[in-house]
Amino acid sequence: MSLKIGVPRSLFYYDYFPLWKEFFSELGAEVVVSSKTNKSILNHGVSNCVDEACLPVKIYHGHVIELKDKVDYIFMPKIISVYKKEYGCPKYLGLPEMVQNSISNLPNCIDVNVNLIKSNTGLMDAVIETGKYVTSDVTRIKKAYKVATRHYENYKRLINKGIIPIEAIKSYNNATKAKRPISNNGPIFMLVGHPYNLYDEYMNMNIINKLWSYGIRVITSEMVDAVKVDYYSAKIPKRMFWTYGKRIIGSSFCMINEKKMDGIIYVSSFGCGVDSILIDLVQRAARKEGIPFTLLTIDEHTGEAGINTRIEAFIDMINRRNRNENYISTHG
Repeated sequence: MSLKIGVPRSLFYYDYFPLWKEFFSELGAEVVVSSKTNKSILNHGVSNCVDEACLPVKIYHGHVIELKDKVDYIFMPKIISVYKKEYGCPKYLGLPEMVQNSISNLPNCIDVNVNLIKSNTGLMDAVIETGKYVTSDVTRIKKAYKVATRHYENYKRLINKGIIPIEAIKSYNNATKAKRPISNNGPIFMLVGHPYNLYDEYMNMNIINKLWSYGIRVITSEMVDAVKVDYYSAKIPKRMFWTYGKRIIGSSFCMINEKKMDGIIYVSSFGCGVDSILIDLVQRAARKEGIPFTLLTIDEHTGEAGINTRIEAFIDMINRRNRNENYISTHG
């Protein structure tokens, strides 16, 4: 019987799941993914996590709880850095220790350090260390990783074509099945935020599908060309050393300066320290160019009715503004 490795459907899942799934599958392990976030997962996460943590971390705890009695290992790498001179979100740095000290009776955890802050040489060390939980054959591990990266490139190509990650995850091995973005002449909104805030449909009240239902074309940071992200993120006086922060700033500045959208919706988790800086930078840039901006802050107490009202009001304001009523405030 093959090993069962659990992957929580939360946090870095939306960035790396195709890579992880294909890597473990190629080694002969069975990958078990937790269910989509639901009320039970949220409640378990809130009950088993410290109050001070942000909503995504609480939800991550809930996903781990759902998996813990179903698998042999839970994969929760400590992602310190994935690019030279850049750090991941601060909440990632102590995540494995936080989870293991908050939840009892966990199976063994694959909590390998991923730290490329100085160079990329540590990547293969992390890959081999991870693979050794399944097999001791290093050659096989390297081959599995090579195969997995090919699948991962397919995934990233879909995103670059405008497919949102939650759809690309479903269809990266069969692009014809990918749910295509709306291609009408409706307004274009940029949805900005950390990927786990944008793509967890339960946490954000299904915001992308809501926007689509109004005929809105949605662009997210992940869809913006990486070269442009690098170029525009360098516009700020001090180097952005958070990987997600750099992506958010670079993609937002790109879309704002090239005037490729009608409005920006920033989705943030209550209490996020990184967002407290990023929101101000994006909002200032949007205001300077007259791009409408609104902020949606979510936590475990956020109600869907309030989110719906904010979205509807913002769309209505954009539509009125596009009919040349430019005296309407550009910031909701």
